[in-house]
Amino acid sequence: MSDVDWLEQTTENGVTKREFTLHRGARPVPGVLWSPERPVAGTPLVLFGHGASGDRHQMPIPWLARRLVADAGFNGLAIDGPVHGRRKVGDGARGAFAVEWRRDGCVDDMLADWAAALDAVQTLDDVGRGPIGYWGLSMGTIFGAPLVAAEPRIGVAVLGLMGVAGPTEAFRERIRSAAAAIRCPVLFLMQLEDELFTREQYLELFDRLASDDKRLHANPGLHPQVPTEELDACVAFLSRHLGGEKREPRRFAFNVSQ
Repeated sequence: MSDVDWLEQTTENGVTKREFTLHRGARPVPGVLWSPERPVAGTPLVLFGHGASGDRHQMPIPWLARRLVADAGFNGLAIDGPVHGRRKVGDGARGAFAVEWRRDGCVDDMLADWAAALDAVQTLDDVGRGPIGYWGLSMGTIFGAPLVAAEPRIGVAVLGLMGVAGPTEAFRERIRSAAAAIRCPVLFLMQLEDELFTREQYLELFDRLASDDKRLHANPGLHPQVPTEELDACVAFLSRHLGGEKREPRRFAFNVSQ
């Protein structure tokens, strides 16, 4: 059973932001919910997972959330990862996460955090039970791929900046199994000069995704250098699928016989 303390609430440019702390037993789960100033219950909700150097407000999460709320009327939800944000331990970044990542139960605890937070916001009259998507890169995929695989409510995902890698063989096998269980549409982002994950690790994870609709967007640059236009692509991808537009993309067929 989880209790929620609703904290600061602000509204700006038609977007309401609500900070909260969910108490899952003795485990606090800090989060933030973005929603339209004039909400309609049952509209889509996008979950946002941050990287291993930030928190629930790490860019570009607030930008994406406000864009989806203001332009599409969606809701957005982000929670702090373990040892990050208001759950900070040590440096609250990659150093602390490297230790946490090795802990037995690390992924299972975070998946339970997400499930509890999702349950809590879906009980709100102004959110309700609409379609759900997921966006999360780097650490957002470390936890996000197992979450998308395990959570039947998620119908579309943006993943990436991650490959089949990790501190233990048990985790590497888990990420492989998670990818093989993901069947919803996926947009997967890759950085070609990533200093943290090799191209082979990236491509193994992408290839293992079981979705019939998976797209790989690869760009030059280091791990954090995702081009701004890819964020536009994320918004378009999530909006199209969560907004009910399921048609197949138009394809140009080359005449290879000439």
